[in-house]
Amino acid sequence: MRTPKWDYSHHVVPPLTSSATFRLSSSQRGARGFFEFACDRVDTTRQVPIYIYDRLDEPTRGMLEENLAAAEQGEIGVCFSTGMAAISASIASLTRNGDQVVAHNTLYGCTYSLMTNWLPRQGVNTRFVDMRNPKEIAKAISARTRIVYFETPVNPNLELIDIGAVREIVDRANHGRSELEKIHIVVDNTFATPFCQRPLTLGAHIVVHSLTKGIGGFGTDMGGVVIGPKSLHNVLFMYRKDFGGVLSPKAAWNVLVYGLPSLAARMANMQKSAGYIANWLDEHPKVHKVLYPGLNSFPQQELAERQMVDYRGKFAPGSMIYFTLREKGGANQAAEKFINYVADKAYCITLAVSLGQVKTLIENPYSMTHSAYLAVDANKAKKNGHGSCETNRVEPGGIRLSIGLEDRDDIIADLEAGLAHA
Repeated sequence: MRTPKWDYSHHVVPPLTSSATFRLSSSQRGARGFFEFACDRVDTTRQVPIYIYDRLDEPTRGMLEENLAAAEQGEIGVCFSTGMAAISASIASLTRNGDQVVAHNTLYGCTYSLMTNWLPRQGVNTRFVDMRNPKEIAKAISARTRIVYFETPVNPNLELIDIGAVREIVDRANHGRSELEKIHIVVDNTFATPFCQRPLTLGAHIVVHSLTKGIGGFGTDMGGVVIGPKSLHNVLFMYRKDFGGVLSPKAAWNVLVYGLPSLAARMANMQKSAGYIANWLDEHPKVHKVLYPGLNSFPQQELAERQMVDYRGKFAPGSMIYFTLREKGGANQAAEKFINYVADKAYCITLAVSLGQVKTLIENPYSMTHSAYLAVDANKAKKNGHGSCETNRVEPGGIRLSIGLEDRDDIIADLEAGLAHA
């Protein structure tokens, strides 16, 4: 592996550093190291950095950042301790007090909580719109808008946002704006991974990932990354230095050595199984709706085939499936009964949050990963003097299924048994 992060490159498997601090040969070298840290005038592609302290920079994580940037076809990558740390850094680095974020109205629950609970405390407000309709984005953008933020595919319901169409709107809005006032498109590409989609090539300015999910792949380490233009390298490094949230070398090494190199092989096999299982679910009498970009019935099929492609240009619909059941009783009774049976009796499906792992994982977003919507809406209702209210953004009976590497017939056997008891 050839990299300027080390002064030698003869290792077939890159080495792991395990030092929180680095020895300096002189105070002058230390001073030079602090000067060169996050300094855009220094060509880090041609010289080995002077390492001082792990929180600033270190070689194992640096090698991972180079490889992640290459995977997304971006200029630079900066890793953080979790996906949420990366998302927070991307937003904080681009906004100031009084600024606005325009976001899709369905997001990962913790991202929604960040935008509704914490960003307002910093004087940054978020306007939520349906970004499947580009006109809604154009209406929402104001002089204060600095970020247009969305996931595609969306967590959990796999809605797609047309990145190119969003870019056209943002380019028009950016006309005549100064560099500080420009709007940046930030896309969470966690569901697709770089294997299935590379948003920077489609018009996004910045991509964020939870490395804990598909890129890491094995469910053993947490991490996040922000990938984008060189112009953001300095501010992202400074943000990470001052706020912490740095990815540990040990976690970076696992993603670098095991996760990222196996991504294509894992995803190719998982999406084959996902297509087979999605078709099986689509024909089951107890299933009301199945959303999977590879299905002919997928409502945004044309966009999926145009936007979600692998490195060879082949359609890559991913490994995530979203479906609902035909409910007879309450809005969530059949789904809960089904999921509880699977959690207790399944051979290979696991009831757990997270996704993109070698294990097949199932969950109910409404009551689990996206419960922040309920909490925020309930607080709004309380302030307005009303009773508790339910969000219309996340369906109560929705089921999110992340396909792993188990035999597809074993996965279907678990689903069939669970549906028989739903």
